[in-house]
Amino acid sequence: MRTESMPLRSAQDVVIARQTVRRLTQQLAFRLVDQTKMVTATSELARNAVVYGLGGTMVCELLAEGVRKGLRLQFNDQGPGIADVAQAMNDGWTSGKGMGLGLPGAKRLVSHFSIESVLGRGTTVTIVRWN
Repeated sequence: MRTESMPLRSAQDVVIARQTVRRLTQQLAFRLVDQTKMVTATSELARNAVVYGLGGTMVCELLAEGVRKGLRLQFNDQGPGIADVAQAMNDGWTSGKGMGLGLPGAKRLVSHFSIESVLGRGTTVTIVRWN
């Protein structure tokens, strides 16, 4: 297992996160559609960390379970947190000016999705996709 961490502070960092996830999914021999799903989820979650979480980090971890390989991504921020996580997971709900598809959309693209948020302390979203 290899782990790498990168900052999420700007739109450029979101681009770098997307490129990193594309490279890692290619390294894991993900099909193109699965690469695209992980890159799309990364884009949404990294952008959320920058825009709503006031910056944060993305931690990437390569996984192996027998012959199965996967990628775990954890997005951490120290922003204001999400007051109602259940509400935030509903399509169409947004705390900003977006379309409200980021969190529930990202969840639909991956094998595993978890979110923890504490008001005033930040949010952690973890996703996993298996090849």
